[in-house]
Formats: sequence, C-alpha cells, structure tokens
Amino acid sequence: MSDEREGAGSADDTGTDTDGTGETRGQTAVVTRPLRPTGKRARRGVAESTDEPETAAEAAAAVEAGGKAKKVKKDASGPSRNPIMFVVNYLKQVVAELRKVIWPNRKQMVSYTTVVLVFLVFMVALIAGADYGLARLVSLVFGT
Repeated sequence: MSDEREGAGSADDTGTDTDGTGETRGQTAVVTRPLRPTGKRARRGVAESTDEPETAAEAAAAVEAGGKAKKVKKDASGPSRNPIMFVVNYLKQVVAELRKVIWPNRKQMVSYTTVVLVFLVFMVALIAGADYGLARLVSLVFGT
C-alpha cells in the first residue's frame, strides 16, 4: 500500500516550492478499495422477481388471506423448444467461438507439425523396441 501512496503524490511531497512560482503543492488523497469483500451483495433481478398481483381484486384477496401476495407459479409445461432454432443457435455460437480462436500462421503450423511427427516417430520406435525385446525374452524363457 505504501507504493500506491508514494506514486499518487508528486515527486516532491514535502510542500516546498519546486517550480519557483511561490505555490506549495500538497499531497493528493488516494482512494483504495477494501482488501476483502464487505459481505453486501447487489440485488440482481429485482424487477424480475417482484411478485405483484395482476389485478386489484387479487391484491385485496392476497392481503386479506395472509398479508402478503402469494407467488404465482409458472406453467410447468412451458413453451416447447423449436429444434430447428436450437440447431441454428448452436451453430451461431460455434462460429462465434471459432472467431475467437487465435489461428497459427504457416510457419507455426509447420513447426508444430514437425514436432508432432518427430514425437510420433520416437514413440513408435520406443514401443517397437519394447515389443521386440519382450518377444525375444518370451522366446528365450519358453524356448520356441
């Protein structure tokens, strides 16, 4: 925190005259955020979650019944999803994600391909050598 306060003021915060105008410069205040959250959460969706009755009769009945308006349950069946629009939306999202990808240029692609092919040759040789060695060991043990 001392770094922030040191960088917030001028280079000379002593209050002395440095520019020759006769004015003194003071230290500026630094506003910092708290290090830990305060525990208060912003209420999201307040407008969406209001359970106000639609008519005056419903409001009067709710107040007489229990003092509070009852929550209106949504229809359980809900609207059916259009499978064609689902696929179209999915494809739009795929294209949007592919646009975010940083594609390699030709030089990087050749380099990456070379590394993969060299690794594959090494692994094939390693497994072939292990297979050959184990086959010779089995033939020596069982004498075929």
